Amino acid sequence: MPEYQLTLKDKRIVWGSVIDIEPLIGKYPTDSIRQGADSGLDWNLPSGIYRAKEVVMELDKLLEAMLVQLGEPVNGDPTVLLDSLQANLAITGRVSSLPLGPLALEDKAGVELTAQAVRIGEQLVSWAREINSRKRVLSQYGPETLGKLEFRSHCYGHPLIPEAIRQVWGPKGGPRIMQIYNEYLHQFVLLRDALLPFANWEQVPFEVKEHTEFKGLRFLEPAREVFLTHLLGKKLTHKTIVQYAQSVVSSGLSAAGYGFQYRLGTVLPAGLGESAGMASRYLLRWHPVQTIQAEVSQDFPSISFDYEYGDYYAAPRSEAGSGTPGNEDTLLLSEGHYEQPDVARLLPATDSDRTMLRFSLEVEGREFSVDLGQLFRGHRFLYRPQGNGNADVAFAKRASIGLHQASVILAHSGLVTNADGIHFIPTGGNELIRWALLGKLYPENVVLLDKGDRDELEAAYVSGKGFGTQFLVL
Repeated sequence: MPEYQLTLKDKRIVWGSVIDIEPLIGKYPTDSIRQGADSGLDWNLPSGIYRAKEVVMELDKLLEAMLVQLGEPVNGDPTVLLDSLQANLAITGRVSSLPLGPLALEDKAGVELTAQAVRIGEQLVSWAREINSRKRVLSQYGPETLGKLEFRSHCYGHPLIPEAIRQVWGPKGGPRIMQIYNEYLHQFVLLRDALLPFANWEQVPFEVKEHTEFKGLRFLEPAREVFLTHLLGKKLTHKTIVQYAQSVVSSGLSAAGYGFQYRLGTVLPAGLGESAGMASRYLLRWHPVQTIQAEVSQDFPSISFDYEYGDYYAAPRSEAGSGTPGNEDTLLLSEGHYEQPDVARLLPATDSDRTMLRFSLEVEGREFSVDLGQLFRGHRFLYRPQGNGNADVAFAKRASIGLHQASVILAHSGLVTNADGIHFIPTGGNELIRWALLGKLYPENVVLLDKGDRDELEAAYVSGKGFGTQFLVL
């Protein structure tokens, strides 16, 4: 199989072997509508590999069954039921199932996941409206079959908008309709919440194993409860997100690092393949690649990717040195005078019972590599130029500036820091080098620049912790 590659502007990141999951999607041994315990029909997701839209297609069967059972004039008009779904998946409002809006989450992970919840919820409802408008379920099963769908939905119930309450509990409604609708809403909530960790959530394949004791995606409820406890309690960490993602895709992994491989691909922090200054810091991204090769005739192994340094504070460190003395004028002219690499590789490394990945690239004929986990950690901890107007501090810092070549920094062992001063590292705008430096610099007071003009430098001087050694990466 060919190598997998990400394109980053005019650069590339390559690794592993491309895998094709398309033949696995939508191949299910049984129908989701099947004979129930009594004379009625039941519903459950059959075992198989799904993506989000496939689940929405299966849930449309519940919606169409409700419309048939509600009869005229509701029959065929899902507007009210779908409006209530939309309100349920919103992050604000009386019936919201995940009221992130009022919490005003200000931590970086919370902000990213709040925006993610909005995106996913809106798209799921859009799909639900589009799929139901085709009426394929009604054509496939007919009103007589859909009229027999009946089951018990085991949860306390989701609140409805007033119009939906009147419809569900109206003359043609009642407990039977409410049970189906409650399950319909609950499955959508589980689907939305399951996909929160993934930036490319529409593409993520996950395995569902049919259970007799609960329906559809309810196997995710224990992991979801732990995850939401951390999210709503504002104690969410990158590790918590990875652990939840591993449960969602049924990886079988218990220990969590910064990413993982499972039989349907590889999951890594979403920043890989994006500009470091704009990339998400906490979301993950699924890639259709086998990163660690399996033995012949074996399934792709599920593997957690570990940090080289479990505790970066205890990692070995090197001093960057004073560098070449510089001032604001010399910094503005510095672009990084070396051959620009255009390819980086992810290389597996093993140490005892750990699996790690190295981010490797060639600069000036020399190969440099950093731990991929530390690279992502450095990205989560970096600062952006956000000046606070403290001109006195900015003026004092200008007196002690050292100019460093990226290749010299990358050549050091361990993580690079310094006792004092401000240290400027130009990269010529090369995103591969910028990412590599984030994996090499001690992640305490690193500021990532975009333009390197006077205004940005002024803001950078007073960004970060406000004390100690500072590294500016342009």
